[in-house]
Amino acid sequence: MPSLKDYRDRIASVKSTKKITSAMKMVAASKLKKAQSQAEASQPYARAMAEMLERVAAGVTITDASPKLLIGTGSEQRHLLVVVTSDRGLCGGFNGNLVRLARIEINRLLSEGKEVQIITVGRKARDLLKREHGSKIIKNFTGIGGSSRVSFAEANQVTEMVLDQFEAGNFDVCSLIYNNFKSVMTQEPKAQQIIPFSLTDTIRANDNDAPEVLASPYAFEPEENEILGLLLPKNLGVQLFRALLDSAAGEQAARMTAMDNATRNAGEKIDGLTLVYNRARQAAITKELIEIISGAEAV
Repeated sequence: MPSLKDYRDRIASVKSTKKITSAMKMVAASKLKKAQSQAEASQPYARAMAEMLERVAAGVTITDASPKLLIGTGSEQRHLLVVVTSDRGLCGGFNGNLVRLARIEINRLLSEGKEVQIITVGRKARDLLKREHGSKIIKNFTGIGGSSRVSFAEANQVTEMVLDQFEAGNFDVCSLIYNNFKSVMTQEPKAQQIIPFSLTDTIRANDNDAPEVLASPYAFEPEENEILGLLLPKNLGVQLFRALLDSAAGEQAARMTAMDNATRNAGEKIDGLTLVYNRARQAAITKELIEIISGAEAV
């Protein structure tokens, strides 16, 4: 049976843990406000960009001369997956749920005989995928948003890497797997095709309730393929930036929720240990009193 000192040490240890989780909760709440504000501010621009591209693409004639980012390579054999997680843990199932979706997508593609390559954004994606699919990881980005804000320049590093791989002919289809920030309590793992440009998927990714966008007549100057050739890479950068912002906000929300639960659990554990300690202490006092009384009667 544990001694009273063991109980005291255990209570002190849990109290120390509670202080840490409580502090982490407050830090995450502070960062969440900034990250959520940044993520929400990016949504109108990303949505407008996607809708504008849909109107333009719907009004042009698709030919072999159209940009490959729009029409693809004509094959779907080689796939590139961009998996976005956080660099740090202690955020509940935020990373685990996302990597689970990534594994499902990888296994589905492999079962169909496809070739798969992976770009990981965040240390957790690399660490959780490298055991099974380490040979498929061609690049890992870490430290994005390390200054508490995700910058477009950081997101552009990922965009340039994806575009370079596409121009080199290393893949046919690129999909983005990230946590879609819906609310403080909900972060939904989502897979979104970004190359070739998928009109419906991109619109829905930015606004689940978006109305169907109607094509508008355009007079192009310069010619339409040149305009799309300039707009499509920019849209790719915007969609990747939005996904990184969503992931950053979702990470802080998940961490705040996880640390809040941990703090409450630590409080309940302290209450339980204190009750057991008091009972053990009372039993020890009672035992000593009985020994004293028994000794006095014997004399």
